Amino acid sequence: MPENTMTHDLTYTQNRELSWLRFNARVLEEAMDPTVPLIERLRFISIFTSNLDEFFMVRVGSLFDLSVMTPDVRENKSGKTPQQQLDSIYDAVRPLIRVRDAAYAQLSAELCERGVEDLSYEQLSDSQREYVRQYYRENIRPLLSPQIIDPSHPFPHLKNKALYAAALLRSKTRPLLGIVQVPETVPSILSLPGEPGRYIRAETIVSHYVRKIFHIYALEEQAVVSVTRNADLSYDEEKFDEDNPDFRSHISKLLRQRDRLAPVRLEMQGDAPALRDQLLERLDLTGQQCYTCSCPLVLSYAYALSDLSAELYYPPHTPQYPQYLRPDVPMWDQVRQRDVLLFYPYHSMQPFLSLLRDAAHDPRVRSIQITIYRLAKNSAVVKHLCEAAENGKEVTAIVELRARFDEQNNINWAQTLEDAGCRVVYGLDGFKCHSKICLITRQEKSGFSYVTQIGTGNYNEKTSAQYTDFSLMTASASIAQDAIAFFQNMLIGNLWGEYSKLLVAPVNMKPAILRLIDSEIARGKDGRIIIKANSVTERDLIDKLAEASQAGVRIDLIIRGICCLVPGIPSKTDNITVTSIVGRFLEHSRIYCFGDGPLRRLYIASADIMTRNQTRRVEIACPVESRELCEWFSSYLDLLLSDNVKARRMLPDGSYIPLPAGGEPVDAQGYYLRNPVELSATAAPRQSVLQRIRRRIGR
Repeated sequence: MPENTMTHDLTYTQNRELSWLRFNARVLEEAMDPTVPLIERLRFISIFTSNLDEFFMVRVGSLFDLSVMTPDVRENKSGKTPQQQLDSIYDAVRPLIRVRDAAYAQLSAELCERGVEDLSYEQLSDSQREYVRQYYRENIRPLLSPQIIDPSHPFPHLKNKALYAAALLRSKTRPLLGIVQVPETVPSILSLPGEPGRYIRAETIVSHYVRKIFHIYALEEQAVVSVTRNADLSYDEEKFDEDNPDFRSHISKLLRQRDRLAPVRLEMQGDAPALRDQLLERLDLTGQQCYTCSCPLVLSYAYALSDLSAELYYPPHTPQYPQYLRPDVPMWDQVRQRDVLLFYPYHSMQPFLSLLRDAAHDPRVRSIQITIYRLAKNSAVVKHLCEAAENGKEVTAIVELRARFDEQNNINWAQTLEDAGCRVVYGLDGFKCHSKICLITRQEKSGFSYVTQIGTGNYNEKTSAQYTDFSLMTASASIAQDAIAFFQNMLIGNLWGEYSKLLVAPVNMKPAILRLIDSEIARGKDGRIIIKANSVTERDLIDKLAEASQAGVRIDLIIRGICCLVPGIPSKTDNITVTSIVGRFLEHSRIYCFGDGPLRRLYIASADIMTRNQTRRVEIACPVESRELCEWFSSYLDLLLSDNVKARRMLPDGSYIPLPAGGEPVDAQGYYLRNPVELSATAAPRQSVLQRIRRRIGR
């Protein structure tokens, strides 16, 4: 929650929302990078756009609510009120939209040269127009529900992020609004026959027919429009009542409300000032909240562009089964011999799936316990859990129904698990369960044995091929005992459990991290901290890192997205660097590294350095105890910090610049795409590379 800033030093912090917008600008840079294949550049524009959509739905929506409920409360990074933050956001987004439009125009020209073209109706040949006309009559027109707005036809509810062809019309006596939704069931693009790279968008077709749809009126202005609505549902404020005691039903009810929350943004493709004013008045929005652009409002169709020239795409990548593991040997036996680390997306998720599959059919396995936050649409994880339950294992799944925008998917999977005989619980009231942990218990002659899996990312086969994440499988008895205690505590609603190895939020993770930073402060200039995460917003941890910098501790933060800590402020944060890497894969893993050499303590975690993760979610950080894996992680972090291709370094004003490109180009993601990820201590193909890197950067 925001708080008064009077007790906080604001000299080395920045507003989280503006920091996030700078991150999204980094995504847009990839769309303008000539070394990125053309269709992939179009997809980066799509990612930028969908990121911005979610930002308005969640962050702007939340600030909109705060501006009404607590208008005078100031957040603790920049001292701004909610309305001041909104004003800053509106001003910062407008130039980003102009850059996005220019990037799209340039990219469209380059794609056109390669035979890939988003056509207007006027560009169609006579035969193509006949093809589109027939398609419209058969597939679109029967689904249209056009409406005028007058005293007998009230202004309709415009669905969140749906596309509409809107028009300013004139009857004989007065102006009117006309609106027709682009049907959501119609494919977003229509490829022209014999020309797979040339297509026309569905909203372009509907827009062309607006004049005929409203043929009894004169058409004065028209545009494609979309409304973004506040999607920041509060799951905790609405209490259960006696008629609705089931949490799953409660979440389903709230989801139905999401599409009807207040609008926070109007987007228009096409310049129609009078139409714009009418829509803003009807939606109760200000001019600040309207963005007119030339780029399509929805670009998800970029992922439907396939079967074109191979050079328009990234080279195919298939996650590999790790070379250091044997597919013919049960994973249980291999994990009992040594800790196993999977590095997504370079490694396949298959070893973990094999562990689950074997456990489901192993007569000695007694139980499987797992936390679930996000799952794939076709989840092999759920399949194996259901098989285990049907085979008589005790399967417990803590399913987080409040995973934003995955709520319905999780509701459906929870029902599937229950139907198979699994015990399903929904976490703790008021605290999302974001941890990634799985414990398998097996009966041996001498007692129970365990394998614990802990990860930085979700049990999602799709994102494991797109995000960089780690999955650690260990037979450590002490970690297993912590895992047993964790699941028992979750089942009885106990947040205050004690653990010997695991750091568990919301109670003991943040204090433990503060102590670990303090231990580096005590070492002064010999202290060393490296943190890789998605975001840094937690005020107490920011202040402690600044304190460590002032004590001479060398601190490198590798932060993909939001970073409210500003580096390089004299006498404040001048021993801190902040690096952001945006590339082909989403950098999603979290690593906390304290100390150097034999004193190093290294954790992988589900939690970012954010207030929500540290104090309002159930999260887990797990120590990496294998010396072999610790050495590998140290080399990996060195490689990330040496990246001078996809990395950017934050300046004291919060902006980012490319790293100097002199010497050998270093692209961390590209390196792992070209070279197998080898975790064996006896086979270290990366050592010569790292030695050259270390010599070059003086480490």
